[in-house]
Amino acid sequence: MNRFLSLATWLMLPLAAQNQNPAFRAPDGVEIQRDLVYATIGERELHLDLFLPKNGNGPFPAVVYVHGGGWSGGGRNAFQRQAAYMATKGYAGACIEYRLSGVAHYPAALYDAKAAVRWVRANAAKYRIDPDRIGIMGFSAGGHLAALESVSAETADVNAADPIDKASSKPDFVVLGYPWLNAMVPNTQGLITYCATTPMVKTVPQDKCKEFETKYSPVRFVTSATPPTFLYITSDDKTVDVQASIDYFEAMRAAKASIEFHSFAHGSHGSGLGSGDPALDLWPTLLDAWLRGQGFLGAARRVTVNLQ
Repeated sequence: MNRFLSLATWLMLPLAAQNQNPAFRAPDGVEIQRDLVYATIGERELHLDLFLPKNGNGPFPAVVYVHGGGWSGGGRNAFQRQAAYMATKGYAGACIEYRLSGVAHYPAALYDAKAAVRWVRANAAKYRIDPDRIGIMGFSAGGHLAALESVSAETADVNAADPIDKASSKPDFVVLGYPWLNAMVPNTQGLITYCATTPMVKTVPQDKCKEFETKYSPVRFVTSATPPTFLYITSDDKTVDVQASIDYFEAMRAAKASIEFHSFAHGSHGSGLGSGDPALDLWPTLLDAWLRGQGFLGAARRVTVNLQ
């Protein structure tokens, strides 16, 4: 049996455990920028904002965006800007609304992220998306969620009648920006930071919170099958522990999993696409080069140089 809830099971949960924002659908193809097509999808429990490249026939690579904001709802607008930016580069984007800690604590957000990847893959043909080039991206708390989604167990049910339930939840690549990878690790006061800083989770007994460290720390589940990952941090980030990203990098290397790792000297937490720093503002360019080199955008181009 799947270790994760099926979509049908999730729908039977009490309303208090669901995202109570009303789902709605806007007509496909509402143009919001010259080179983008935008659509809002409300289906089952999922709420996605799709950003599609207007030009080109596809199939396009796609990115599922999980916003940051400390599981409190902040960061959504920033990720819509990120999705719009990536669409100009030829990527389809799906910004999802996942259940926040004020509604339901972990693993609710993880169920939603995995369901979103399955939805995008199952609907790939409809939106000119390549089902074999679907990534997940998250910053800060969203980086924790994106990393955890990428290393956790497959939730596809190959015997399901519904194509969404049958589709794979495994992303093909991962992008992490200043990720809060140690959110489930005890802090200097011995408290699980996720439990100590989010209002609803503060009511969870500490022994239960201790289980979160075991179950929801991404670094514990890295294997050689972890998808190729791009990770960037800044050395003077005062909000998240830089060492946690270094530990993740080392775990990926030890597992012989593919990772591109960039540590910039300066940059505040939440810098997004850039903050005016000439070095840090290059990270989207580095990401674009990495994605192309991995073959996720355009044709992979590998050049051998003979130095003799």
